[in-house]
Amino acid sequence: MVVAPYLDTLLLLLAAAAAINDLASRRIPNLLLLCGLACALVLHALSPSPGEALLSSLGGFAAGLLIFLPFYMMRGMAAGDVKMMATVGAFTGPATAFHIAIMAWCAGGAMAIAIIVFRGRLLLALRNLWHIARGLWLRIPVGSAAKSESAGSMPYGVAIAAGTIYVLAMRYS
Repeated sequence: MVVAPYLDTLLLLLAAAAAINDLASRRIPNLLLLCGLACALVLHALSPSPGEALLSSLGGFAAGLLIFLPFYMMRGMAAGDVKMMATVGAFTGPATAFHIAIMAWCAGGAMAIAIIVFRGRLLLALRNLWHIARGLWLRIPVGSAAKSESAGSMPYGVAIAAGTIYVLAMRYS
């Protein structure tokens, strides 16, 4: 059974549902991600070479998790975003998960700039970046600097969905 079209279709549905939930409630439901992960594993198990497909799926899950985990640990990203990227990786495998992460970072950067400018918080964001850069240059440990006001948060599930849609669209174009 050829499972790639089913994997891609379910992944697009998962990404869209997660992005809509993130926009509406600033949360990505664990149940949605768990169901997506289960679907990915079942579809990979039904592939012509299930052992290889399941290993790729687990590798993609690990890659997605490890790519975004440092941002969560530095409190720059929510846990739902990390779990979403890990689930996306379970659908795609490690190489494509890495490509999607890069595209998500690009989309996230563009979104962040737009949100900061739209909310009139550009100077605050630049000041925060200066404090971060100065801390790195002076080798000040991450937790020891004085807390600064946040320039705002954003629904990063939308950026992950955009990266996913872009990579899958390029696959079929």
